[in-house]
Amino acid sequence: MNTDRITILRRSAENPFPMHGVHRDAKRMAQYEGLPESLVAMLRHHADAIPDAEAVVEVDGPRLSYRQLFDRASRVAGGLRGRGLKTGDRVALRYPAGIRWVLAFWGTLMAGGIPVAVNTRFTAPEIADVLGDAGVAVDLDESAPLPEGDPYVAGPRCDDVAAIFYTSGTTGRPKGVPTTHRAFLSNAETAIRCFELPRDIGAGLRTLISVPLFHVTGCNSQFLVATALGGTSVLMPNRDLARICEVIVEERISFLVTVPAIYALLLQHPAFDTTDLRSVRRVGYGGAPITAALVRKLQNAFPDAVVFNGYGMTETASLLTVLPDADAADHADSVGYAAPVVDLAIDPVDGPYHGELLARGPNITTGYWNQPDATAATFTDGWVHTGDIATVDQAGRVTIVDRAKDMINRGGENISSLEVEQVLDSAPGVAEAAVIGVPDEVMGEKVGAILVAGADGIDIDAVISYAASRLADYKIPQYVEVMDGPLPRNPAGKLLKAQLRDGIVWADPLR
Repeated sequence: MNTDRITILRRSAENPFPMHGVHRDAKRMAQYEGLPESLVAMLRHHADAIPDAEAVVEVDGPRLSYRQLFDRASRVAGGLRGRGLKTGDRVALRYPAGIRWVLAFWGTLMAGGIPVAVNTRFTAPEIADVLGDAGVAVDLDESAPLPEGDPYVAGPRCDDVAAIFYTSGTTGRPKGVPTTHRAFLSNAETAIRCFELPRDIGAGLRTLISVPLFHVTGCNSQFLVATALGGTSVLMPNRDLARICEVIVEERISFLVTVPAIYALLLQHPAFDTTDLRSVRRVGYGGAPITAALVRKLQNAFPDAVVFNGYGMTETASLLTVLPDADAADHADSVGYAAPVVDLAIDPVDGPYHGELLARGPNITTGYWNQPDATAATFTDGWVHTGDIATVDQAGRVTIVDRAKDMINRGGENISSLEVEQVLDSAPGVAEAAVIGVPDEVMGEKVGAILVAGADGIDIDAVISYAASRLADYKIPQYVEVMDGPLPRNPAGKLLKAQLRDGIVWADPLR
């Protein structure tokens, strides 16, 4: 990328997010002032200042105060050190979302290790790839008990790597994103400012986390935000819509975040109409497009709450932009304004304000774990290429209009079409495969596959069974069409997916 050609976006007067306590460092990077030294230091403060305040609740399971959380996590840390874990060693977290995951996360940090958040929906080969790439020293899978030992608390610093989250890109291979304590803390501060959360420590923020903790939305923009404010994270490992309605009331939930597809289903659920929603003050969404009609339904359903859209990615520790309540319905197609410490730029495609969105800031990783080629392709002079094509209006609102990386967004789950294609290409009877997103009113998109049969014909059931043995369930195509002749390609051999999207008429889904 020639950085001379990019359009660096100036912060507009319409941007509503407060800039107090933001300064530029020697590299001209925006930074928040007064952040804690580390996530561990933040948790220690709360354990001392509000020891009896409820820190984490597992729905239908145990509860921990901040003092209990700190003490138990320190014993997990001691157990890890007793097993030979050294500072900087990686620990795979493969527990379901719940108290064990939380204790393993904090315990690994206190041991001086680096938690590796593993997608629990991955198949065995996908998990093996992640564990090998991260060089995991300890694998805490679902069957593994939490380590236990004498209390131990390391003292990490702000620019140390705190955790590694994995994301799938256009290569189809999961990429590890090392995230520093500063990045996590900066994202939490962004959420506090942009969501207008009450700053009084222990003031009663209670967030229902029904999305996985191995995703940055659940971990970074809910769990760690609640922790930063001395609030309560209510963890719901199983996404049961009727139970969500009950938990909102039982746990006095004030802060909800999930993908638009779940809100659409929740609003249609019979139990929702009789649920007392007066405790809910903030309703956030993101991870997939949303319609103005659904935004207005949310505003009507939660009359005491503000609604907002958030946009980000694993590489940015979650939030890059936020669309506030005032713009939520009238600009539902927008992802909002730049966060206070985030600089945005456009690498032009069609004029200076239409092109690939770039970003830089203290919340953004500087590269991928163990993947120098992918790092060189995605990060340039401090800027991360988001892979999303965007437009920016005069007010500074960003609208994502396409995905340059050719991802499929299924209800907030990003799926690499190339990864699925690589599996299908090796399936019995398949000569060629192309994978594209099929629009869906609830999920946003579902996975569609266009196949070309080999000389001996093709058995669709056998292809799906083959894919199911190699891919997580949400990546398996739900729509399949068999095409006569070769797939359309340009002279360089690249699939012409736009031509496929325009020409395909999908039959009923397989499931």
